[in-house]
Amino acid sequence: MKTVRRLLYKDIVGSVLLVLTAFLALVFFNDFVDEVDRMSRIGAGTGKAALFALMEVPGNFYTLFPITVLIGAIIALARLAQSSEFTILRTGGLGPARALGLLARLAAVFAVLTFVVGDYVAPEFERRSDEMRARLTRDGGPSKRGAWLKDHQKIDGQERSYSVKVGRVGGSGDLEEVRIFEFDSEGRLLSRTEAQRADVTTEGLWRLQSVQRTVWNPSAGAAAEAVGQVVISDQRLDHLDWQSSLHAGVIAAAVLPAMSMSTLELYRYTAHLSAQEQSAQAHNIQFWRKAFYPFACFVMVALALPFAYLHGRSGGISLKVFGGIMLGISFVLLNNVAGHLGLLKNWTPWVVAATPSLLYMGLSMAAFTWLVRYR
Repeated sequence: MKTVRRLLYKDIVGSVLLVLTAFLALVFFNDFVDEVDRMSRIGAGTGKAALFALMEVPGNFYTLFPITVLIGAIIALARLAQSSEFTILRTGGLGPARALGLLARLAAVFAVLTFVVGDYVAPEFERRSDEMRARLTRDGGPSKRGAWLKDHQKIDGQERSYSVKVGRVGGSGDLEEVRIFEFDSEGRLLSRTEAQRADVTTEGLWRLQSVQRTVWNPSAGAAAEAVGQVVISDQRLDHLDWQSSLHAGVIAAAVLPAMSMSTLELYRYTAHLSAQEQSAQAHNIQFWRKAFYPFACFVMVALALPFAYLHGRSGGISLKVFGGIMLGISFVLLNNVAGHLGLLKNWTPWVVAATPSLLYMGLSMAAFTWLVRYR
């Protein structure tokens, strides 16, 4: 069985690496052309363009890997079937259950690799790329991304709500153009705090710099309003600390696009949105899609397995590869359509994320069962 496992794994991994290299090279060339055009506008050379394109490779790897697993596995298994090697393996005792178990182990390795790249490698490279881009130019990076956030606190037994506007994120990761609006339990504005920059710790302590703070006193304001006066206190401070439940992880998740967040960042951000009674449907769907995405490797390997039970006369390898590409494209299309429909119809997020995988897994198992029994 070790020989059989070595044969299958060697052929499948080799084919997957070949297809993955071809896809990444194609996407890299396209990204490089785009970066050359972008860098030429700010006077940077092709070296910077190549570097930025290279830093997008982990993200492209994460996106393309399940499809390359499908195409590579189809190529390897179809080649074994065409040369009758798989038929010999079946005759030697490689039953359907054992073949499925062997491929499931390999799919588990692919799934772990997908998870590690998607949650750790790709986000880190994207952030470093964004920081480098922000240092070169103010155009096109996360430095132009802002976010509105909400927070609730209880101070001296009274409810306080805060609306926080982050204008942009600087190249060093600090927040710029920060505005904090404080409201009482009846929705009256109590204070407005503006800061040019702010650093946020993991415990939620905001260290504001170059602060201009305006405070309204509602208790005095009610009496002063009768005589046509408004009570306002203006302050200018070099530094001000503000304790909040909005820690650095939530801020980072808010300013990042949902596709570039890690699974943990998405979970934290959706939990924050739900706690603040904000709409979290889009991020919930994205969280479950991110969580289930590594398991797409199992689906892709299961879709490829029936091709091993087709005889050579059932079509050449090129036809089977074309069929595999169409299956992969249809899976990605259904996954995207399900996400949009789930957002529009307000469907249960985990059901929306799991349905395409379960549907294609059922399709592959039905085709596998039919081929084993009747072919």
